[in-house]
Amino acid sequence: MKAVLVLADGRVFAGASFGATGEVEGEVVFNTSMSGYQEVITDPSYRGQMVVMTYPLIGNYGINPEDFESDRPHLSGFIIKELSGIPSNWRSRETLDQFLKRFGVLGIQGIDTRALTRHIRDQGAQQAVISTHANEIERLQERARKSPGLEGRDLVQEVTCREPYDWVEGEYTLAGGVAALKTPFPSEKTGRGNSPRFVVAYDFGVKRNILRKLVQAGCRVRVVPATTPAKEVLKMKPDGVFLSNGPGDPAAVGYAIETTRNLIGQVPLFAICLGHQILNLALGGKTFKMRFGHHGGNQPVMNLNSRKVEITSQNHGFAVTENSAGENVEITSLNLNDRTVEGIRHRQLPVLSVQYHPEASPGPHDPGHLFEDFVKMMKGK
Repeated sequence: MKAVLVLADGRVFAGASFGATGEVEGEVVFNTSMSGYQEVITDPSYRGQMVVMTYPLIGNYGINPEDFESDRPHLSGFIIKELSGIPSNWRSRETLDQFLKRFGVLGIQGIDTRALTRHIRDQGAQQAVISTHANEIERLQERARKSPGLEGRDLVQEVTCREPYDWVEGEYTLAGGVAALKTPFPSEKTGRGNSPRFVVAYDFGVKRNILRKLVQAGCRVRVVPATTPAKEVLKMKPDGVFLSNGPGDPAAVGYAIETTRNLIGQVPLFAICLGHQILNLALGGKTFKMRFGHHGGNQPVMNLNSRKVEITSQNHGFAVTENSAGENVEITSLNLNDRTVEGIRHRQLPVLSVQYHPEASPGPHDPGHLFEDFVKMMKGK
């Protein structure tokens, strides 16, 4: 079936549909990862967005539940050059096409993704529509122009958990040809296990591999909804609090900013991505909407103290305004492509955050040590 991608600035890309049929709108961004499409599709941070994969062949290793970052897809649409209809992978349980159909996600293939990526790079990320009503271009252009952007939208409420839960699973390992979870701290009746460090993780759209990394680093983890008040978390007497990744505009989640402000100085804090932006706002800083954001697994970040460079996985369309949080907040790392802030910490308090994703999934593992750094911070070392 024919399909079209229509951008808010009027640009039209014609191709063929896969996955579900119909019509959907969202902000178009490009991801430069060469693999990891399952993790991208199920990452809650992509809520409200349509993702262009710059790698030309997608779907070649199928779909398996071990690589999901949540229980379902969260992006609005999926845009690729070529769909592989026959997956070659012993772990595959279904094709990408079947998976997207099952969850009602629209995909479009057969378009020039290089031209689209260059257009986004030059003109900036923008709203667009994917539709299988390929002959209604003028109507689709008007819908794309009227589509609300991400600024000012609280998308966290659409992806956060509704009730607290305990997470006890560690990382995957291959045992006898089967992907199996490590569980270094087996669950007790409470579900917490017997790890000495208890972490409460705010779910703004948390990825599962972040939770696995926390467990692997020696934490028992309880996940709570994004609207959980600080006083309820402090009653749990955690050793530390984690602020997760998530979608949308950090300035739109005022309740999370206020909660974080009430936690600062009360308990060690570690934050990633959206959590990093929320933390900066809670400290009195500012954030801004980026031209096309960072989405992919090859972003170079320099640690300003060690002067070492790590290649990182990133997924964000907003960034922290440099030196906006005052003299007590130190910038710890910068992106070497555009000099945007990639990490901050408080000079007196146990507060640490990064813009990138040290848990990878997909992406390089260079900054994975940050989870151990968080444990050390909780131990006061």
